[in-house]
Amino acid sequence: MKAFVTGGGGFVGSAIVRQLVDKGVEVAVFGRNHYPNLEKLGVRQFQGDILDSDLLIRFMQGYDTVFHVAAKAGIWGPKYEFEQTNVTGTRNVLGACFANGVHSLVYTSTPSVVFNRKDINGADERLPYAQRFLCYYASSKAVAEQMVLAGNSEILKTCAIRPHLVWGPGDPHLIPRLIARGKARKLKQVGNGQNMVDISYVDNVADAHVLAAENLHSAATAAGNAYFISQGEPVSLWDWINDLFQRLNIEPVKKKINAKPAYFIGALLEGIYMWFSVEKEPPMTRFLAEQLAKSHWFSIDRARQDFGYEPRVSTSEGLERVVKWLENEKVPGFQGSRGQG
Repeated sequence: MKAFVTGGGGFVGSAIVRQLVDKGVEVAVFGRNHYPNLEKLGVRQFQGDILDSDLLIRFMQGYDTVFHVAAKAGIWGPKYEFEQTNVTGTRNVLGACFANGVHSLVYTSTPSVVFNRKDINGADERLPYAQRFLCYYASSKAVAEQMVLAGNSEILKTCAIRPHLVWGPGDPHLIPRLIARGKARKLKQVGNGQNMVDISYVDNVADAHVLAAENLHSAATAAGNAYFISQGEPVSLWDWINDLFQRLNIEPVKKKINAKPAYFIGALLEGIYMWFSVEKEPPMTRFLAEQLAKSHWFSIDRARQDFGYEPRVSTSEGLERVVKWLENEKVPGFQGSRGQG
């Protein structure tokens, strides 16, 4: 295997790169920037824009496996930005794969493509795509995933990995945002607090990608399929957040708001921010309200059966690693050790 990773300098992408390097795989990364941490690993780096299809074709020459991780994430922003990166960018990656005779493509997707504003309790990949999306990220990823899976053929084997709420040391999104809001006491429990959700430790997510790629090169039972990936057991969202806060000496979340008012506030804020062209993300959106109030966890049996995925790092072990990382690194919103609140 010779691997080409788009977005390889990001949180999930760099975890995939590290695992590939550990396996002795020759790896190249494509992204907007140069990453010193990847340079130390001896990884070849190509810089460019994923919207430049000619550049992708040129740089991808000689690689037989592509991990397409690059994406515009988030729940706020102009529609065209999400569609450019997530849809047009994915189309360009597919085109470059076919132009270079790439054997396998593993696409990083999201469970948000099936989130239909209802509780999801242990459902599997037979869930249909949502009919109405509350953020452009989810809608653009759904279109891109369908393109990738439709591109599966005897020439190019493709599959999609749907990790849910990825976290771990180095997390630039979920953990720092929780800490910042927790320390500022701006986090409220939405709904009755009984909702169960999936979370995914970053090294487990990387495992799933690498295992899927190896499968596409062998039995190919993963070809043409999408897979939910998680810890294999859901957590009570608000208990998990408060457990993290307790370890960091942050006041637990005590304030509450019902789901319907939170949704209404989110809709109102979205309207105001759009009217006044505010680029900053609103403190509440309809999508966020639904995600914080509803259960959304999935069966990972299909990934287990098709390519032998098992979460190697448990939730408790992952939490210990995160706390150690927070103590040793300067993370936005978190200062010093556990004793500092």
